[in-house]
Order: sequence, then structure tokens, then C-alpha cells
Amino acid sequence: MKIITTPDARLREKSSKVSKIDDEILGIIADMRKLSLDWEKDHPYELSAAMAAPQMGVNKRIIIIRDDMEDKKNATFTALINPEVIKAEGKIKTDYEGCLSVPSIYGMVPRATKVRVKAKLEDGTEVRIKATDELARTLLHEIDHLDGVLFIDHIKGVKDAFYKMDDKGDLIPVDYDTEIADNKKLWSEE
Repeated sequence: MKIITTPDARLREKSSKVSKIDDEILGIIADMRKLSLDWEKDHPYELSAAMAAPQMGVNKRIIIIRDDMEDKKNATFTALINPEVIKAEGKIKTDYEGCLSVPSIYGMVPRATKVRVKAKLEDGTEVRIKATDELARTLLHEIDHLDGVLFIDHIKGVKDAFYKMDDKGDLIPVDYDTEIADNKKLWSEE
């Protein structure tokens, strides 16, 4: 298994619901955790906060969210199966986002600051999550993946919303017209 990146068409497919949590699904979740942490080892300035199954070419409605987004040493994740946004509300806040499947590009993405999500855990327990701020942003980003939406879609055409990371780990603006607009590695054929 590997993390797939733009413009791989599988990232644009709508994922199917998981009907039964079996060994196959648990194996997918284990692979997601491993790939997420492997990616992080190669990116010293970044934290792998979450991942969706479509990012490894598996179009099933599964995401993993890091349990502690402040501590890189805490490498545990909670899996959410069939997550669904019940309500997104609160102020819209624009903040940085990056994605394992959109290498080297970051963006200032507007998202709701509060979200309610329902899902199942690995053991089948149904949960309802009320999240704010960074966790809300992360949940919305990952659930977007399940519908074939990438963070760059929310800011396409916004010329001052795109960034890249320099070799010191700082985000610097990129020129939209020369590095983003016609970049075939970002945008799938529509």
C-alpha cells in the first residue's frame, strides 16, 4: 500500500459505505495508521494529523484522526467508519491546510469552526462527536476526501491562498498563475 497523490482519479471518486466491520476493514485501518506514520518520518516539520482510506486508493468511508495533534510522539489514531457530518456551524475561519495526497502545496481554506459528526468506531460502537476549531477542520477535510473533494477545490482560483514549505519548515506564498493554475499534478482532467 502507498499514499496516492494528485492527479490520481481515485481521489475524486465518492467512497462507498462500510457495511460490515470485518478483518478486511480492520486491515485497511492498520495500513492507514502505518502509512500515515511512515509519511511523517519523511517530513520532519509536519505532523500526520489524519488520513482517509481513498488516500491509499481504497474507496471506503473510513478515516483516522490522530488522538493528540500537538504531540508528534503520541502516534495513536482513532478510526471513524462511515463518518457523516450532521451539522457544520459557527464562524467560518480561514486557516492553513495541507494534505498527504497533495504534496508540497498548502492552502488557506475557509471552514466552519464547529461540527457534529456521527460515525462508528472499530468495535462497531456508534459515536457522536462535537468538535471545534482544529479538530472540526480536520474532520471536515477528511470527510471531504470520502466524497472526492480535496482542500484545493475550496480555494481554486483564489490567487493568494496557496503556499509551499521551504527547507526550514516555513510556509511561503506561491504564484498562483505560474505554479498552481495549470499545474497538471494538482488538477485532474475534468
